[in-house]
Amino acid sequence: MDRSIYLGLAIHNHQPVGNFDFVFAEAYDKAYRPLVDLLEKHPNIKMTLHYSGPLRDWLFRERPDFLPRIAALAARGQVETMTGGYYEPILVSIPEEDRRGQIRKMTRAVEEDFGYRALGAWLAERVWEPSLAKTLAQAGVAYSVVDDAHFVHAGLRDEIFGYYVTEDEGYALKIFASSQHLRYSIPWKDVSQVIDWLRENTSADGQRIAVMGDDGEKFGLWPTTYEHVWTRGWMEEFFEAIEECQDWLKTVTLAEYAERFPAAGRIYLPTASYEEMMEWALPATLATQLEEVVQRLRAEGRPEVLAFVRGGQWRNFLAKYPEVNDLHKKMLRVHQQVHSMLPSPMREMALNQLWQGQCNCPYWHGVFGGIYLPHIRSANYQHLLAAEELADRVLRGEGDWIEAETTDLRRDTGSVLIVSGSRMNLYFDLRAGGSLFEWDWRAKEFNLLNTISRRPEGYHAKLRLAGAASQPDHAVTIHELTRTKEVGLEALLRYDAYRRTAFIDHLFSPETTLEEFLSGAYREQGDFVDQPYQSEIESREKAMSITLWREGQLGEGFSVPLRIEKRFELMVDRTELPVSYRLQNLGAKPIRARFAVELNLALLSGHAPGAYYRIPGSAPGVAHLNSVGESEAIREFGLLNEHLGMEIAIAVSPAARLWRLPLETISSSEGGIERVYQASCLLLSWEVSLEPDQLWEGALRLSLVDTSGG
Repeated sequence: MDRSIYLGLAIHNHQPVGNFDFVFAEAYDKAYRPLVDLLEKHPNIKMTLHYSGPLRDWLFRERPDFLPRIAALAARGQVETMTGGYYEPILVSIPEEDRRGQIRKMTRAVEEDFGYRALGAWLAERVWEPSLAKTLAQAGVAYSVVDDAHFVHAGLRDEIFGYYVTEDEGYALKIFASSQHLRYSIPWKDVSQVIDWLRENTSADGQRIAVMGDDGEKFGLWPTTYEHVWTRGWMEEFFEAIEECQDWLKTVTLAEYAERFPAAGRIYLPTASYEEMMEWALPATLATQLEEVVQRLRAEGRPEVLAFVRGGQWRNFLAKYPEVNDLHKKMLRVHQQVHSMLPSPMREMALNQLWQGQCNCPYWHGVFGGIYLPHIRSANYQHLLAAEELADRVLRGEGDWIEAETTDLRRDTGSVLIVSGSRMNLYFDLRAGGSLFEWDWRAKEFNLLNTISRRPEGYHAKLRLAGAASQPDHAVTIHELTRTKEVGLEALLRYDAYRRTAFIDHLFSPETTLEEFLSGAYREQGDFVDQPYQSEIESREKAMSITLWREGQLGEGFSVPLRIEKRFELMVDRTELPVSYRLQNLGAKPIRARFAVELNLALLSGHAPGAYYRIPGSAPGVAHLNSVGESEAIREFGLLNEHLGMEIAIAVSPAARLWRLPLETISSSEGGIERVYQASCLLLSWEVSLEPDQLWEGALRLSLVDTSGG
C-alpha cells in the first residue's frame, strides 16, 4: 500500500478584550480575511479554525458578512470551528464555575454561527494542567490541542503523529500534539521543505497525522509576514502544493480525524505550555540562562537531554509580576461577589462582565501578552468593576455606602486594607509603606493606579547587545527577532527599587535633584518606602477615617527615630481623597531632610492631544503627561485626559515643590521592543527641619472631576 499522511491545520484567531479597533481591522485585512478568501478558492483544503469571543463580537459588529462565509465552508465540510473559553481566559487561572460557563457560552456561539456542536476546544496559550481533562470533558469537549513540548516532558521523544487519550477522575479527553517543527516551518520555510518533511514522515498504514496549531495572526499581521504570505504568495503556493500531492497528503479537520482513527495510546501530561511561554514565566536571569542552555544543547546535537530541560509554569507570572497577581486576586474577589447573586438577568450581565475581565492577555508577558499594555490592563479592570457594580447594586441597593476590611487579599499572609464604597475603592498595602495600589473611580469603571513597575526582562540583555537592530528584509519567526521601534532604547533601561504606586513616603537629602531621582542615583534616608505600616479605621455615619502610621528611622545608618502618620478622610458621597500628614521627631537630635510623597497616576495617554497637566502659570495643554518638569511653591494643579473625561485635581498645603516625570517601560511586543508610557510620576516635597519632639504637618486633596459633561 502506498505511504501517506494527514495534515491537520488548526488556526487560532484572537484579539484581546479592549484592544484598539484599528488593530482588529488591520488583523482582519491582513490575516483573517485573506485566509478565508484562499480557502474558498481551494475547496479541497480542510482546516480547523478557532475565533475567540472578543474577535467574534467585533466581526459581528464590524464585518457581518464574514462569519456567514465560514458557515458556508463548514456546511460543505471544509472547515470545523472550535470552542474554548469565550473571552480567551487561561482556564487554569479562573474558578471552575467560570471555566464551564465560558466554554458553554462559546459552544452556544458556535452552534448559532455554524449550525453544529463544536467537538474540539482551543486552550489559550496551550496552558495545560491535568485537571483540565475533567473540566473539558464535563463541558462536552472531545479533544484539544497542546504542543509537542507537553508530550516530550511526559516522556515521548519522537515526533507525534496521532492523538493520545488522557483522563482525570475517569473523564477522558483526546489530546493532539502540535508539532514545533511545523510551527517553526509554516510559513517561514520554503514550501518544498515543508512538503519534503511531510513526505519523510508518511506511514504505510496511512493513519498518521501531523498537526500544526498556531496563531492566525502569523499569517499576515506579524512583522514582514503579509508580504511573505500573501503578496509573494507563500500560502497559495502551499495550498497548491498540498493539492498536487493529494495521492499521499490529505488535509483533515481534527474532529474528523479523531472520529475516524483510534488513539495512539494513553498519556498523562505534566503542567506545561509551549516552550517559549515556559521560558518567559521564569525570572529574567533564569530565562536568559535557560535559552543559552537550550541553544548549546541543540548546537551540540544532544536532543535527548532537552527532554529533561524545561522552564517554569504559567502560574509563575503571578509571582513574577505583583501587579498581575493583584489583578488576578481582584478578579477572584469579584468572582465571589458575582456568584453570590441569585439567578437573574442582572446576574447574567455581571457574569459576562466578569468573564471579560478574565481575558488572558494582561496576565502574562513574553513576546506577546499585555502586561505592559495599559489599555489592555485597563479593559480588564473596566469589566471587573462593571461586574462589581452590578453585584453591589443587587446586594446593597442604590444608596451611597462605604466599608473597610483588612484581609489577606493576595493569599500570601500579608495584610491589605480594602476600603470599598459606592463612589471609590481604595486598596492599601500595609506591608509596603501603607501605599495605595488600587484606586477605582467606580462611575468611570477605571483604576487610576493601573500601572506597572520597571523591572529586568530577559530580552533587555539582547537589547543592550543589539542596540538599534536593523529590520530584517525576509520573514522570520517572532522568536528570532530583536527589533526596536526606537533608536537608543537601551539607554532608557532603568529598574525600580520599589513598586510604583501612590502615597509612597520618601525622605532624602534636601540637595537631591530631579535628575538624580529620575535616574535612581539618590539615597533614601528613611526606612518608610517599602516597610510595614499600622492602621486604624474609624467609621462614622457618612464618613470614614483611615489612619496609617509607622515609627521608623531617619538619617545616616537610620539613627534618628521618626513617626510618619497619614490620615485619609473619606466622605460616602464624594470622589475625593483628602490626606493629612504628620511627621514627628521621636529622637534626641534635630533632623533636616526633604520629605516627599510620590504618586503614580495612570490616565492611559502620555503624549496624546487632550492628555496634559494643568499647572498654574503654564499654557494649557502644553505639558503632556509624559513630560519632565519642576515647579516651585505649587498649591494646586491637575492631570487631565479629555478623551476619558477625567481630571485628577490636586490641592497642596503648605505649598510644595513638584517634580513630574513619566514612568515608562521598555517592553517587547510582536512589532518589536518599544517604550510604553505607564503613568505620570509626581513627587510633592517639602524641606523639613524638626527639633526633638517637634511636629510637621501637611495635606493633599485629590479630587476626581468628571469633565465629560455627562
